[in-house]
Amino acid sequence: MQNILIRDLRYSTMEDFLNDNDFFVEKVSENILKVNRSHEQPVYLNRQDNTIYFSIDLGGIKDLGSESCYFKLLDLNTEILPVSIGIDTTEASDPRLVLVESREFSNIDSNELLSVFDAFEIAVDKVEGLLSEFIK
Repeated sequence: MQNILIRDLRYSTMEDFLNDNDFFVEKVSENILKVNRSHEQPVYLNRQDNTIYFSIDLGGIKDLGSESCYFKLLDLNTEILPVSIGIDTTEASDPRLVLVESREFSNIDSNELLSVFDAFEIAVDKVEGLLSEFIK
């Protein structure tokens, strides 16, 4: 018999869904989860109001102080959509290079959520490749 595809519509918590899809999930606080797959950078999920903010910390920017590097990072933003490169200045003395994405979660489905993690994996590979030109 040919493969017959079945769409399963069921509700589960974010943590259960991610665990069922081979992610490691750590609850950092009431509204923040640290999520990763084997050999991938952790993604932080931060719930605020009706939005989930996804981010990956790529490290400090102090060693990247080159106009050429910043230009190439900004240029790369057009290739890694829906993920974006940004600078997290929460700690003013240690600004961080981050990848970010956000989604409203009132009606988020499993494919949409998994696609965010897939997009992050592609973006991390591209950014790390670019940064390897500037960090020795």
